[in-house]
Amino acid sequence: MQETILVTGATGTVGREIIKQLAMQDVKVRAGVHSVIKGENLKRLPGVDIVEIEFDKPESLHAAFTHIDCLMLVTPFTEDQVEMAKNLIDEAKKKEVKHLVRLSALGAGAEPGILLGRWHREIETYIEESGIPYTFLRPAGFMQNLENYHAATIKHEGKFYLPAGEGKVNYIDTRDIAAVAVEVLTSEGHKGKIYELTGPQALSHSEMAAILSEKTGHAVTFVDVPADAAREAMLAQHIPERLVDAMLELYEVYRSGHSSEVNDMVETITGRPPHTFRQFASDYKECF
Repeated sequence: MQETILVTGATGTVGREIIKQLAMQDVKVRAGVHSVIKGENLKRLPGVDIVEIEFDKPESLHAAFTHIDCLMLVTPFTEDQVEMAKNLIDEAKKKEVKHLVRLSALGAGAEPGILLGRWHREIETYIEESGIPYTFLRPAGFMQNLENYHAATIKHEGKFYLPAGEGKVNYIDTRDIAAVAVEVLTSEGHKGKIYELTGPQALSHSEMAAILSEKTGHAVTFVDVPADAAREAMLAQHIPERLVDAMLELYEVYRSGHSSEVNDMVETITGRPPHTFRQFASDYKECF
């Protein structure tokens, strides 16, 4: 009998990629979405069913979690992400889910850690205490965030702006995070494990800009923004203050060079090397 895997946050950057790669496996995939309309494109993938999840409505959780074997727990970057995750974990425990794979973040195990790491670690601890067999994936920052948040200014101004200085960062391609997730969800030997995932190299944002320039054929420049100016800009976009604080803490880690360590965990688990930033820039050049 085919296993059924529920993926929450299925329309997000990582969740969508996990769904795409799971659709090529011999499993039934249930894509948990906040809006069925946003999940329309996922319906075209073989073996994928769409289910609407409202985190604050227990009846929607009951329907989504009925008759699933594994849960890929992905939650959005919001102020209530810890509470949201706990509701999903509670439902997974009620339904006796056999394996819970959590998309956490690199640094979640650090003490005392930054705010983002502490939020993720609180969720991890709740999972550990639930008794559900688990695997934690702790990836570095996503290469695809350049596309998600900076494609417009790169395309129209030839610039992208971050308060990150010249520290080198171990960004990872979300396609590699998804490949690890699929392997963990569909094979044995991963329960109780914590996998820290990075890209194959650490680059400064200026080095990334040079690679983007080469691949797009037009000049791209990284602009280092003072933290205060970045705060004002994010608040002007109505980003909640707690999330702004969390992001600025992360950028300070980047600036200080504390996100430069790389490992070979992606290749160890998947059997192939992770995408380089150069490969990412080539594959996504039309976006920039």
